[in-house]
Amino acid sequence: MTKADEVTRILQEWSQSRPDLDFSPLAVFSRLHRVAKQLNRARGAAFEDAGLELWEFDVLAVLRRAGAPHRVSTKVLVSETMVTSGTMTNRIDRMVRRGLVVRTQNPDDGRGVLVEMTATGRDLVDRAVENLTAAEAALLSGMTRAERDRLASLLTKLSVVVSANE
Repeated sequence: MTKADEVTRILQEWSQSRPDLDFSPLAVFSRLHRVAKQLNRARGAAFEDAGLELWEFDVLAVLRRAGAPHRVSTKVLVSETMVTSGTMTNRIDRMVRRGLVVRTQNPDDGRGVLVEMTATGRDLVDRAVENLTAAEAALLSGMTRAERDRLASLLTKLSVVVSANE
């Protein structure tokens, strides 16, 4: 049996105050919100220990996952990190100054620019993802692999459902 959490108490109080309402959505989203706060703290620490900001990790992670030569268009970076092109330009400028990425000419389009990760960027993102996986594994340590898999499946379904309602 699952141990009660703070949300359980809150939902009981709401149910007593407003028995006419269905609080089952709050049972899900209040817990997600609280878990997200804890996750953000753990992620922030993991990235800070690696010498990166969260947004720098996001950009470098796209480049790292792209495979060698770890180079993509700004359009891909904008799409995958879900920021505006102006925000991405600012981020790339800052990362160039830090030596994490360089801009290169797109060989397929003389006007296009590609963003390529440097060796320094690769070292930092690799350290950050190692820190991240360890931190997130620690957060999930009280769950079995089967429970994690089931939760991941349910969260995937929730993500699809929520996205369809946008």
